[in-house]
Amino acid sequence: MSPRAEEQERSPEEWQAHAKSLCLRWLAMRAHTRDELRTKLESKGIPTPISDAVLERFAEVKLIDDAEFAQAWVRSRHQYAGKGKRAIANELRRKGVDDEDAQHALGTISDDDERDRARELVDKRLRASAPVDWSDPREKQRAIQRLVGMLARRGYGPSISYNVVTEALPLHGGTSDGLLDEPY
Repeated sequence: MSPRAEEQERSPEEWQAHAKSLCLRWLAMRAHTRDELRTKLESKGIPTPISDAVLERFAEVKLIDDAEFAQAWVRSRHQYAGKGKRAIANELRRKGVDDEDAQHALGTISDDDERDRARELVDKRLRASAPVDWSDPREKQRAIQRLVGMLARRGYGPSISYNVVTEALPLHGGTSDGLLDEPY
């Protein structure tokens, strides 16, 4: 008998035990959202009513908690990956965290925290990159565009990005002369 035929003959109790085992294995590796686990169970052929029941029970006993997951994810991605609120919000959306939980978790990052983290990233990049000839307007503009682009790719807004870069320039040998004071 093939493995697929065996799976079709499982009783609901066997399906439930299998689904619990899979979820516990995945949760032992890292935290997951309810939606992530639902998708994984679906890919393993677990019937929807069984997976819904297992996930409901896991939520009741707090083995899965999307709000707690969102809090931890925001903290980790902002602090260690240097992501801005926009990028983290997109990641949470892709992971199936509802908007209310995501917004609450993102609220733990203040505007000052986001600005400080962006500044750290710019300072780190300026220290690590090749020296820039700040007297050459084209080279200066290219360096600014690269720094602003780096922050944009990490989910920082254009205003924060541009302002942080122009604040950092004088500390790294450049000047903000000739740049717009408030571009956004």
